[in-house]
Amino acid sequence: MPEKTHADEQAASRIHPRGHERTGWASPPGYPTGIKQKILASDLDESNKMGSRTRLLRFDPGVYTTAPFVHDHWEEVYLISGDLIVGNDTQGKGGESFDAPTYACRPPGVHHGPFKSDRGCLLYEIHYYDESKK
Repeated sequence: MPEKTHADEQAASRIHPRGHERTGWASPPGYPTGIKQKILASDLDESNKMGSRTRLLRFDPGVYTTAPFVHDHWEEVYLISGDLIVGNDTQGKGGESFDAPTYACRPPGVHHGPFKSDRGCLLYEIHYYDESKK
């Protein structure tokens, strides 16, 4: 029987016990402090453009970003709860509002945002590279 690799271990199922919703949250680099992520699983390698990541992203009520985002990987987003406003200005005004449940898929290179949430929200995100293009 072959030995398990690190990738095998990362791919193994994870069970999150009760109370996990309070631990493991941190603000992603460059985000306002009222936005926090919890990485669920990741082998995303942005340098070599391979792998994937799943995460929860939480906005506190009233928090907003001020500039659009763009990245070189695919992103699928599911708004689990709350509201998300897309396209606000640098003062957090304007934009188009969406309520849960809402789904979006963004190909590499697409500018999206800025984002705001009036009531707070929870997003489930999947980020991945299309490795079939290599």
